Amino acid sequence: MTILKLKPALKDYLWGGHRLVEEFNIPYDGEILAEAWELSCHPDGPSVITNGPYAGKTLREYLDAEGMEVLGTHCRRFREFPILTKFIDARDSLSIQVHPNNAFALKNENQYGKTEMWYVLDAEPGAYLYYGFKKEISKEEFRERIENNTLLEVLNPVEVQKGDVLFIESGTLHAIGKGLLIAEIQQNSNVTYRIYDYGRVGKDGKKRDLHIEKALAVTNRIPISRRGENYPHVADCDYFTVDKLDLDGKYSYRMMGSVNEESFLSILILDGEGTIFNRGEKVSYRKGDSIFLPAGSGEYSIEGKCDALITTIREKAAPIRVGIDIGSSEIKMGIVNDAQEIIARESYPFNRKLSARECIEELSEKILKLLEKHDIPLEQCIGVGVGIPGTIDRREGKVVYSNNIRWEDVPIVHELGKVIPCPVRIANNADCAALGEQLVGAGKDYTDVVMFVLGNGVGGGVILNNEVFEGGAIGGSEFGHMVVRTNGRLCTCGRKGCLEAYASVRALKESASRAAGREIDLKELFEKEKNGDIALQEVIEQYEEMLGNGVVNLVNLFRPQLVLIGGDISDYAERLLPSLEKMMREDSFGGAQTAIPEIAVARLGDNAGIIGAAML
Repeated sequence: MTILKLKPALKDYLWGGHRLVEEFNIPYDGEILAEAWELSCHPDGPSVITNGPYAGKTLREYLDAEGMEVLGTHCRRFREFPILTKFIDARDSLSIQVHPNNAFALKNENQYGKTEMWYVLDAEPGAYLYYGFKKEISKEEFRERIENNTLLEVLNPVEVQKGDVLFIESGTLHAIGKGLLIAEIQQNSNVTYRIYDYGRVGKDGKKRDLHIEKALAVTNRIPISRRGENYPHVADCDYFTVDKLDLDGKYSYRMMGSVNEESFLSILILDGEGTIFNRGEKVSYRKGDSIFLPAGSGEYSIEGKCDALITTIREKAAPIRVGIDIGSSEIKMGIVNDAQEIIARESYPFNRKLSARECIEELSEKILKLLEKHDIPLEQCIGVGVGIPGTIDRREGKVVYSNNIRWEDVPIVHELGKVIPCPVRIANNADCAALGEQLVGAGKDYTDVVMFVLGNGVGGGVILNNEVFEGGAIGGSEFGHMVVRTNGRLCTCGRKGCLEAYASVRALKESASRAAGREIDLKELFEKEKNGDIALQEVIEQYEEMLGNGVVNLVNLFRPQLVLIGGDISDYAERLLPSLEKMMREDSFGGAQTAIPEIAVARLGDNAGIIGAAML
């Protein structure tokens, strides 16, 4: 069943009337029906499917069973179902209110903010609504007028009639007036800050709560001009695109379209009756119905007489992503555009004195400040990716164990998600570096790449058929912890003989320092080796041998097209390539009779992890 018919969740707010029951065929036996949430996955009022195999299930239960793919590729940037559609019957005026933006709502309410549009279905003569201010006012005047009940004097009343459309961005003070019947398309949120309520009392006999301080913090106090036509759409923004369908049943009685893989289709029937066809199925509709077609449903047609609002989700305009590379000594982050270019980046020391939770809180603040510094609205961010050393559970969004940064069982995706209003993805930082190099670096012409990331540890990433290889279990690739010498050196993981104990930059510098009788860095090591220092030449030869063993092992396992050497060793890796190439040719299974991969130095440096994380 692809055509889903929905039953709304119903709300009996005190200002409501009874027209939705009388005129929109909504079954309800109460005295007041203020709102009918026609398409909703919100926990405060989910809509319910009435037909097919999912009859009786909520829309949320349907998504849980079918997967978020039914929403379409344009919805991948949302953590939750993106919209909520409703009918509103205002027998009395609604409170003066404002909705916060995503950043404020996530921080204070743990849900999205709200941008919405109103389509006026009917209006009594002289009916109006409030839409922003007549003039710009200060925050102090705003507060004073709330306190002395003179706020209405500075509000902007807009008289409306049937067919009018208003677009209400978050931060816009507004109120629906009495005598209005409205169809609303909005972000999937139920956050409203009430500023003024005409002194009314609720069912409990008490005045309803006001949210003055929060309203003061989020309200735009500058007059707002009504948006012009969004031709060819009724409304169009990053959260929803709404089109109007008119079939008179005589001269125009059929509309044909197609639902592709990019977005689902929501049809809200404002008037009329008829039939919807899709994939050999047909479902009748009438005034007040809500229909949902999942992404990829293909060709459909609507026949009969109807007015309807059709809602889809378009591609984000000018999207950016944030990539984060957490290392044992430094955290690097960057803003990455749609061309996979870093347009801004910053780094700061990793503070080992902070708990994991404190570190994530600091990271959240740094992300917001980076966006603010470069005048990029948080809403432009469609994804945040984080590369982290250690064992990562990508499905659960947590760090299982990282010996490098001393984290264990840390739900980083959940914690970052409290602040960031878009999907957060995580992966091992070496996987991120490999992905970055394969996308835009030294591996961009290859589909199968193995990359060694050599620093304080030995990390690695495997890209097969253009995708990060993780295997079927938690953990991913741990190059550094393959054993290359039985009962060898003690590794930081507690085992003996791991590649990391020999091929990490830390291990190389320790070996060089022992040979030199004093502490020595990479630059001096390779300079002295080049100038004929026998002891240091032996150190590098031993290093090449152990690293080469690791390279050969991975070549035998994955048969990549390309092996990349990256990390802190990158500036000196050209010196190592001839020996590593020789070992691959001589020691890989099958030798010259097989396809020996190319080997090269990674190009992107520490930008690779940022770009790869951003593109997760």
